[in-house]
Amino acid sequence: MANKNVIFCDSKYLEKDLSGKTYIVTGANSGVGFETTQQLVKQGAHVVMACRRVDAGNEVAQPFSTLKGSYEVIKCDLADLQSVRDFVDTFLSKYSKLDGLACNAGMVNMENAPKYTKDGFEITMAASFYGHFLLTELLLETLKNTINSRMLILSSVVHAGSKKKRHQLHFDDLEWKNRKYNNFDAYSEAKLASILYAKELAERLKETSVTTYSVHPGWARSNFGSGGNALMRGIMALTKPFVTMLNFSDSSWESAQTSLHCLLSDEAPKHSGRYFSQHSVLYNDKECRKGGWPMQSPNPNADNMNDAKKLVGITRGLVGLN
Repeated sequence: MANKNVIFCDSKYLEKDLSGKTYIVTGANSGVGFETTQQLVKQGAHVVMACRRVDAGNEVAQPFSTLKGSYEVIKCDLADLQSVRDFVDTFLSKYSKLDGLACNAGMVNMENAPKYTKDGFEITMAASFYGHFLLTELLLETLKNTINSRMLILSSVVHAGSKKKRHQLHFDDLEWKNRKYNNFDAYSEAKLASILYAKELAERLKETSVTTYSVHPGWARSNFGSGGNALMRGIMALTKPFVTMLNFSDSSWESAQTSLHCLLSDEAPKHSGRYFSQHSVLYNDKECRKGGWPMQSPNPNADNMNDAKKLVGITRGLVGLN
């Protein structure tokens, strides 16, 4: 049964003919990414599924063959910068337009001990932000050359923190080399970075027809957060049925509504750079729990344009764009 608080994308936008339009969705083989992809294909779009595991992408996409649109699965491991570059090279060799880029994939390190990618980045920041940053920047000219294109990047309620602890970026130690590691703080900072990037990109592209959005999809019932040690897996398994039974979480379809609104609605482009949030009981700030399209983040650090520009400048150097 649907949660009564879910904000749904207007049905008229879910009936639009998307024939001739091309989208990229990262993490398209499961959860919110899968539901977003399936809906776009249903409406006639061609969707490039950017997946770390190509076999998983091809397996879940088999039913798409009966839908109006089409799809292709191309390998993209967002925690590996070379994989991101290879994906972009493959995409650009086949496509000359991009109507929408949904930076959907992400991860949280459930072991609460720092892990680093082969590029030397803390894995949560790499998979949730750096990979999407490089992907977007490498596709920016294609987005700009496609009329009214859109880019969204998934954030999370966790970026907000609480009144006692508002998350902020530690530019002197983004990779957790000198701080005591906390996996959920690392995830929160990656999601704060996503909000700041969408904000900076909107400002940078204000003279173009490209619009950008950061999205909290809701508390999705997906495989997100799997992994970790035996104790953590046990806790997740025990609590999941209660969370579902009490209707605190949303189905993946419900959690895809905010992304679909940002990709398809006529209203979203009026709010480029803004934060769009599904309802969520996870907000410490009670007034935010109903969500909003768009919604003002309760974390003042999510509105700091100086930090946003600093983040972009630093990240360009880290991913090799300078």
